Amino acid sequence: MTNPQASNRERKLSIGALIVLIIVYLVIVQGALTLATSGMDIEYGKFPDTETVVRALVIPVGASMVFALLVATVLGWWAPIWKDDRPVRRWVRIVPIVMVAAVIVGTNYSNLGDRGLTYTALFLIGALMVGFTEELMFRGIGVVAFRSNGFAEAKVALWTCVIFGLAHGTNLFTEGPKAFMQVVVTALAGYFLYLTRRVGAGILVAMIVHGLWDFGLFTGNLGNDLYALTAIFVLVDIVLGVTLLVCRRKIELPVAERSWT
Repeated sequence: MTNPQASNRERKLSIGALIVLIIVYLVIVQGALTLATSGMDIEYGKFPDTETVVRALVIPVGASMVFALLVATVLGWWAPIWKDDRPVRRWVRIVPIVMVAAVIVGTNYSNLGDRGLTYTALFLIGALMVGFTEELMFRGIGVVAFRSNGFAEAKVALWTCVIFGLAHGTNLFTEGPKAFMQVVVTALAGYFLYLTRRVGAGILVAMIVHGLWDFGLFTGNLGNDLYALTAIFVLVDIVLGVTLLVCRRKIELPVAERSWT
């Protein structure tokens, strides 16, 4: 296994310090969102026009992206963040494949067409920015931090997913109690993306899948009525969740095939 602390340029980060960094990250996101959308009436996950995409998505995510990039650079963790040398069994590839299939089927193409190419391109860029930034912070910095502090891989998966879910609890301030379900669903999605990182032998595939997933999911909010095919995303969450639960003992490679033990 490649040691996350092998380079003298790589700094150590305690789990407590990681939590502090994530809190700062969340403060930056929420602070930038509040400032950028001052005077606007916005709802979580709804981007009805180009101005809302810029002010409620691109600006706050861009601010948090700068912070995450700085943290990764100061820590000197780009190598272990970018590459993952802990593969899983081949069947686990169904996770990113099914997620991308859900995006293809569940995206609201009709309403995107009504808003035009400029809106669609900007919205896609904003969603990919979310995928890049959140993966860098949680499946990048978060995963490396837990691994470098000696956590077993099962606990790396567990705690990074829990933290990822709780991080979305900040939506309680804007969405109220219904955000509790979002915390649970987001933690589950975090596990899918954690496995995608390992399937892709690095974080890039997880970043792309995450961004596309958010893009497809949020297009369901573009119309006045609920978009029926948005149910595909819920169905995939359930199917993948049950599949991984039933097959949880068949995710990791046999001990004899592991190069990282």
